[in-house]
Amino acid sequence: MPYKRKEKSKKPWLAQVKINNQVVRRSFATKREAVEWEVEENNRVISLTPTISLGEWAIRYLDFAEVKFVSKTYQEKKSAFKFFFRGVDKNLSVVQLTAGIVLRQLQNQSITRSGYAANKDRKNLVAAWNWGIKYLQLPKDNPCLVERFPEKKQPRYVPSEGDFWKVYEAAWTEQDATMLLGYLHLAARKSELFRLQWEDVDFAGVKIRLYTRKTKDGSWESSWLPLTEDLFNALSIQKDKRKSDTWVFPDPETLQPFTTRLHWMKNLCRRAQVKHFGLHAIRHLSASILAREGVAMIDIQTILRHKNLSTTERYIRRIESVRPALQVLPKVKNHLATTWEKNISQEISVSG
Repeated sequence: MPYKRKEKSKKPWLAQVKINNQVVRRSFATKREAVEWEVEENNRVISLTPTISLGEWAIRYLDFAEVKFVSKTYQEKKSAFKFFFRGVDKNLSVVQLTAGIVLRQLQNQSITRSGYAANKDRKNLVAAWNWGIKYLQLPKDNPCLVERFPEKKQPRYVPSEGDFWKVYEAAWTEQDATMLLGYLHLAARKSELFRLQWEDVDFAGVKIRLYTRKTKDGSWESSWLPLTEDLFNALSIQKDKRKSDTWVFPDPETLQPFTTRLHWMKNLCRRAQVKHFGLHAIRHLSASILAREGVAMIDIQTILRHKNLSTTERYIRRIESVRPALQVLPKVKNHLATTWEKNISQEISVSG
């Protein structure tokens, strides 16, 4: 809105507009002229701005995200747009999206879902808009940068060692039991064992290579970890009985790697009669055991692979230092390798 300067001038009315994130000012003799100029300039700026729709912005960003990020991250971003467009017209132009519209929609999500869910959607919308600024020439003022919402954070449930072993004993097959042991003794992420290949298991070097895509550019990063004695033995037995020459833990029906295992842990926990926990909770259990046993924090960080290492050589030097640390993880002990055979025989006797 134009304003009149205090000092005397033939053109006392000062108008201003923002173009390419810079303020442009011009003086006028009358307020009317100043207002007309501001309106004309703002319309001109809008006409020069790409007029893609919000829906097209979302599609373009999700196409990029599907290639760059892991499936879980992509699905999270896709979900953010799904909830966003429940209250915002995807046919609107990107220049029509205001912070007020975004705030109102996220407020609704914080009420109907939770503050945590709204903040997670906000984070993904902010990232999507910033990407659009760089690649789609979206307006530089990010309308998604609204205030965050209060969160009621629920502590992650981490099972006891006893409950883990009950689930281990409830495993249907030898492969499933070995997979569960791998999650405990490697503090592995879910997908790291889903895509584990036999070429990543170095029996001669008593170590295993895990791949993850947690880097900023979305590229894969590998890390070697030493094998515990129990896991080494379990994998050796599995290799002798393997059904796939490529994948360590293939889907028995397709012999291809799992992409998801819906209800697997839920069913195992129900069968073991323990509170439900997921595969990521096992990773937390491994970390808590290591910390309880006094393992140095730097070794725990290496085992969990939370920080990227600068070179493979530096990481290889860390391999031997963490080998003793991994040995403190609980051994199979009385959790016999015949547990799943007992389970199967019980089912046969019941059905018979």
